Amino acid sequence: MQKRYIQTECPKCDSSDAYTIYEDGAHCFSCSYSTKKKVKEMNDFKDLSTKSSTNMLAEIKDLNSFAIMSRGISKQVIDHFGIKMAVSPEGFGRSHYYPYTKNGTVVAYKERILPKSFQIHGSFNDTELFGQNAATGGKTLVITEGELDACAVAQSFLDKYKKIFPVVSIPSATGLKVLLEQRSWIRTFESIILMFDNDEAGQVAVEKASKIIGAGKVKVAKLKAKDPCEQLITCGSESLLRAYWDAQTWSPAGLVVGEKVWEQYKQRRNTESIPYPDCLKGLNDKLKGIRHGEITLFTSGTGSGKSTVIKEIVLDLLAKTDDKIGLISLEESVGDTAEKFIGMFLRKNAVSGEDISEEDERAGFEHVFGTERLVLLDHQGSVGDASLIDKIEYMALMGCKYLVLDHITIAVSEGTEGLSGNEAIDKMMSDLLKIVKKHNVWLGLISHLRKSPGGGKSFEEGNLASIDDIKGSGSIKQISFDIIAFARNLVSENPNERNTIKFRVLKSRFTGLTGTAGAATYDGDTGRLSYVETSEFTSI
Repeated sequence: MQKRYIQTECPKCDSSDAYTIYEDGAHCFSCSYSTKKKVKEMNDFKDLSTKSSTNMLAEIKDLNSFAIMSRGISKQVIDHFGIKMAVSPEGFGRSHYYPYTKNGTVVAYKERILPKSFQIHGSFNDTELFGQNAATGGKTLVITEGELDACAVAQSFLDKYKKIFPVVSIPSATGLKVLLEQRSWIRTFESIILMFDNDEAGQVAVEKASKIIGAGKVKVAKLKAKDPCEQLITCGSESLLRAYWDAQTWSPAGLVVGEKVWEQYKQRRNTESIPYPDCLKGLNDKLKGIRHGEITLFTSGTGSGKSTVIKEIVLDLLAKTDDKIGLISLEESVGDTAEKFIGMFLRKNAVSGEDISEEDERAGFEHVFGTERLVLLDHQGSVGDASLIDKIEYMALMGCKYLVLDHITIAVSEGTEGLSGNEAIDKMMSDLLKIVKKHNVWLGLISHLRKSPGGGKSFEEGNLASIDDIKGSGSIKQISFDIIAFARNLVSENPNERNTIKFRVLKSRFTGLTGTAGAATYDGDTGRLSYVETSEFTSI
């Protein structure tokens, strides 16, 4: 039996797959055309491994071309681009050779050794885009990410319009240098459509290529499949042409127009907020609650009740949501934190030595920690900057939708080698914001105040801070969405005043509302806070 080498288009009747090449000739099963030319005479296979570079280009150019039936690409498209092919003695396709030109002359071939490995023949220095010498006769230029993708687009044009409009390809997603070199030629077209791969690398390449070519002329085609070649195979020419006609004008990342503005408006209007606990309800009037994707900064003087305020918020979130909460308390051990939470839940001051039965302790533990929704960081030992950021992000990855870091001053001082104080804070705030946005979580952040200014009451005497009193870099104030200051008079002779925490909102990006925001009294017997109206305290 004769060896069958390849099926391709018939040179007489243009049948796409009836022309069959054998060892001793060829025959068309559609029109009955036959030839007795042998395979070697037809140059279906050549061993190029021993050829010089110059001779190799000539030898490749002398190879035959065939339709790529598995890709739905006709011989007419293959010839349009000047693609050459080698067939093995066993009758299988071995290599595709994609020509690259300089000033219209072929100076190199990119060999695709089937199924998918590559090597270069000739010089790739200063070559033009693949297909550039054939890209004529149209006002719109399509640029793809691969040679076969350019063939797929050309085939869709041919199927619909019986002609091939300008389409070229870059050598690869990383081979964008040629776009810069050919920028002037590219911009002679009225419109440029980028039809790159529908994956992360392809989208990165789109952004880079668009910036090189320049805004105004560039459009981006959105594909259903991974690339144009796959879309031609799976969805057909019409689908690929639809992507061509529906291509959208490119704009730099971050620019939002039209319906996208509406989408973000509706998202903003529908933003879900979790109200602050009743003991802090004065904050709700100004802030309208807690929201994912935001950082809230809590700041006060020493001993003003920051830890208690945070724990009230955490207990309330456990009650109001089904989400996990991550708490990073760098000034407390896990045991201390557990003791305070259990006491607050039981409304008994465990720290003061109040007698609490083991049964009650266990009940409190089960409520606060038994569901494993409250995740604590055991920070015994080193807590370097990178390590801490990794741990915080891991909490987000394990499902913590609310995070609390107490406090940033310690985090920065222990973990920022090689950076100044403000530089370290800037880096950490930037890293924290990335986590908040990437994972759509809320972060409660505690920061200390600068030393009290001379001449007036200190923060420990109940003086409420202004935004300029916040310790550390300006990035803390800039990146935070909400800023809440609070204070209590630790030295007042009046026990009621001494145990009252006053609140002031210094910043609210969501509402824009600032000013006094109520007060809360601390009950030493229960370890809990209760809301009071600020009007009851003339000193506020």
